[in-house]
Parts: sequence; C-alpha cells; structure tokens
Amino acid sequence: MPRRLPPLNSLRAFETVARHLSVTKAADELSVTPAAVSHQIKTIEEHLGLDLFHRTKGVLLLTDAGQAILPGIREGFESFAGAIERIDDLGKSGVLTISVAPSFAAKWLLPRLESFQAAHPDIDVRVGASMALAEFHADGVDLAIRYGAGRYPDLHAERLLAEAVFPVCSPKLLNGAHKLDSIDALRHQTLLHDDSPDDDPSCPTWAMWLKAAGAHDIDGTRGPKFNQSSLVVEAAVLGRGVALAKASLAAADLAEGRLIKPFGAALPVDFAYWLACPPAKLALRKVSLFSAWLKSEAAAFAGKSGTQPD
Repeated sequence: MPRRLPPLNSLRAFETVARHLSVTKAADELSVTPAAVSHQIKTIEEHLGLDLFHRTKGVLLLTDAGQAILPGIREGFESFAGAIERIDDLGKSGVLTISVAPSFAAKWLLPRLESFQAAHPDIDVRVGASMALAEFHADGVDLAIRYGAGRYPDLHAERLLAEAVFPVCSPKLLNGAHKLDSIDALRHQTLLHDDSPDDDPSCPTWAMWLKAAGAHDIDGTRGPKFNQSSLVVEAAVLGRGVALAKASLAAADLAEGRLIKPFGAALPVDFAYWLACPPAKLALRKVSLFSAWLKSEAAAFAGKSGTQPD
C-alpha cells in the first residue's frame, strides 16, 4: 500500500522554506504568517516522524531527511504547475472540429474558409458535413452550424444568418423557343424541387410559390426532387430547370453570373442558420475566434447580398 501523504499545504510550506532557508521569506511568498508556516512544518515533521530542518549558528539548514525528500516534492509542484499551464493553453491552437449541414458547407462556408486559415494558421479546422445533430462529446465536435428554428436545449446558440427563397435559373433559359420572360412561361420549364428534410412549414414549395404569384394552370408538383439544397442549385446552374433556391446557397453563383433571378422578390422563411455549442466550449480560444470570424463573414454577406431579411 502506498504511504499516506502529508497535507498539501505542509508540503508547499516545506518546499518554500527549503528554497529560501527562511521561515519569514516563505511566509511572505505564501501570504501567511511565520507562525502559520512553522505550524505546517511541524505538521509534516510529525507526519514523517523526522526533523527536516535544524539551526546552526542562527542559520536554517536542511537535515539529511529534508535533503532527501526535497527534489521529489519540488518536482511534484513543478508537475502541478505544468498541468495548469496546459489547461491555460487548451484551445489556443490545434484542431477545431466543426459540424456543418452539407449544403451550407459546400456553397457558403468552404469558399470563405481560406481567410480564417490565413489569419489563424495555428488552428487546424476540420469540417464534418452532416445533417445529424452533433454529438459534441462523443464525436469531439467543438462547434456546429445548423439550419433550423434555433431550439437547441442545453447548448449556447446564436443566429448566424437569416434565410430567404426565390426562383433562380441559368441565363441560357432566357433564350430559345420557350424563353423565361414571364411567370406563365414556367409552364414550359422544368421545376426543380428542394426536398431536403428541413421541416420548415414557412419555406414555400413550388405549388405555394405559384399560387402566391397568381400563376394559373401550372402544375407545381412536377419535376425532379433533390434531398440536398446544394444539388438543387447545381441543377439550376447546369440549365436543367428553374429552382426555388435558398439565398445564401445561391449567392456565389448569382455573383458569378452562373445563375440569375428571373423574377420575384426574396421570400423570408422562419428557419435560419445557427451557431451552436456547449457553453463550456466558448471559453476555448479557437472556438471564440472561429465564432467571431463566422459572425463577421455572415454580417458582411447579409449587407452585400441584400437578400437577407432583418
């Protein structure tokens, strides 16, 4: 059986007195009285059954027993200090694991990620694209970006981006025998459907959008369906039809001229993109830096695109 250790305070008092060879100086460093230090030294000597100090001509010296145990005790306190320093360093660099909805990762986050890496090369960002809610502890996830209503129990959540929906298509659909020059012309076009499992009742389907636009005799249920929003946008870029697209996911293709908005204002929806993480993760430098960068990028995008509702 390992020997029972003396109280930690008495070990600290012994190491400090041994370093200064002075009870008074040790008391000053420990912010206690000399009497308190002397009491701690007596405690450890009684625990060990050995004297650790003796005085010779008024000078405090270590006994053989004191010299024998000092290196190990000093090493122990240095190990304690090192452990605390490692905690202080936690999250300042290393790997930052984020869980992101696949379409948002592909169409919005990844094109911007280089600027964060350039500003913080000591932080290695790892992106996990998944529709499932993050298992922060089990999967080692630091931060999640999710599209939803913002109800994430036991998590810190901040709204990153609002969302809106509008029709988009390739510029090539403006030409040809059935050019897209009016809403009624949609009867001659393929309608592309976003069938992703968002479960947002406020997000319009083609049937809802056509009814609101006053279109008649157009079947809003026909056309291919895609289970990822980014696939709907890509199909529209390829000229496969007209899509009802989320503003944040279509913005880059609109800016580059691969897509156009043939008609119709953006319709805001209730769901938005949210940052979510356990509250304790906010104390990590890598998480706070990435969160601040994301919010800055989102604010710049909302102001520039003009498609984000307030």
